[in-house]
Amino acid sequence: GLDELRTLRDESRRLIAALQTRYAKETRVQALKIRHNNVLGYFIEVTQVHAEKLKTGSDGPFIHRQTMANAMRFTTVELGELEEKIARAAERALAVELRLFDDLVAEIDGRAEGIATAGRALAMLDVAAGHAELAAQRRCVRPEVEDSAVFEIRGGRHPVVEAALAATAEAGFVANDCDLSVREAESQHLWLVTGPNMAGKSTFLRQNALIAILAQIGAFVPADSARIGVVDRLFSRVGAADDLARGRSTFMVEMVETAAILNQAGPRSLVILDEIGRGTATFDGLSIAWATIEHLNAVNRCRTLFATHYHELTALAAKLPGVACHTMRVKEWQDDVIFLHEVAAGAADRSYGIHVARLAGLPAAVVGRAGEVLAILEQGEQAGAPVIWRTDSAAPPRESPTTCPCSAPRARPQPWLRPGPRDRRPSSRPWKKSIRTKCRPRKPSTPSIACAPSGRRAMTTPECRFRQGRSWQGGSRSIFPPYRSGPTPIIYRR
Repeated sequence: GLDELRTLRDESRRLIAALQTRYAKETRVQALKIRHNNVLGYFIEVTQVHAEKLKTGSDGPFIHRQTMANAMRFTTVELGELEEKIARAAERALAVELRLFDDLVAEIDGRAEGIATAGRALAMLDVAAGHAELAAQRRCVRPEVEDSAVFEIRGGRHPVVEAALAATAEAGFVANDCDLSVREAESQHLWLVTGPNMAGKSTFLRQNALIAILAQIGAFVPADSARIGVVDRLFSRVGAADDLARGRSTFMVEMVETAAILNQAGPRSLVILDEIGRGTATFDGLSIAWATIEHLNAVNRCRTLFATHYHELTALAAKLPGVACHTMRVKEWQDDVIFLHEVAAGAADRSYGIHVARLAGLPAAVVGRAGEVLAILEQGEQAGAPVIWRTDSAAPPRESPTTCPCSAPRARPQPWLRPGPRDRRPSSRPWKKSIRTKCRPRKPSTPSIACAPSGRRAMTTPECRFRQGRSWQGGSRSIFPPYRSGPTPIIYRR
């Protein structure tokens, strides 16, 4: 049978070794070996001393094959048959396997309908049992799916984030409500969600989308209660990604996705939008986000969750019916920010981005400087492109000179300065080198003070000449020494 053929194919060494052990016991020749080569195949080999113990002819089963200088080789009918079986075992086993497989296929084909019915029943039973077990473990409920535009979630939770928190034994997941139901009176089908970074806006958006999907596949949902009208399409515009292979930047991908939503979403759709217009200039992005909200509310009229850091958009709640503002609650305590991860009615006035940057591990100097710049920007002290100079000891502001730098006392060269390519001269005495500075005015002139475009004061000396090596350069120039006093020394070697 097939098992015997597989044994011959896979365990031929074991069978030959067992036969060798039996022959050695029968002949009482412990040096008897069964060997193999490409000429004789399998053969029995003993030394000349023990050759007489192997009976040949009618007296025994051994057949003489070959005589060597120090050994003699024999065979037997049993060994020959075993060799033939081993040689053909692989081919015969494959033929038997193919024949059995064809018989099985024919048998299944004749009972295909019954097997498919049983498979579908087992699959449905497996899914239902799995959902029931998960619902009991994670406190899920059976949702109410209706043929309406209602979307009312009480105590909704994100199933993946909740499971991750439970696995790490951290604080429990904070459940939140969401009501995007389209009603004739007091409808709030578009929520503007504002709040700090890391407060949970994206989690809130995605958990409601997941609840809608789970409800419509017949699963239990992670919530206290859920009433959901049938959603024909679910649109999601979250995260940031580019498509460089097709020549699309991050902002272009964002706009393509937004365009697909605005062109395809209908009254039965569910839309979640996370940060629209953040990849371009502030006013451009704010304008795009503003117009997108107006279009979703007036034209698409779909149930929408719109997360944004544009706090100016909250003014639309007072102008557009169906738009409601909600925010992620936070608490400030002892110069720290505590994220409560709770969604409440209202609007946020800050994003706490610097606090998140500190949590991410930015250097303390960068975080402190960012706070200073933020304070200046919030006070409205910038005009056009803001010019913000440091006022600490590391980079003091440069005061404008009141005298011509040419009349200043000669400065000793700083150790970090090195001569330029034009100032290097060959020296016959390399062990004796001197470094000095020169700054010679050709004519005394009255300096004029001018205001540079960058906000710093500049010194202009129309007729000042600076000697650099052997060349002379003249004309008007503005002098901006990089945070040090005195003229910029011109250094050459003699």
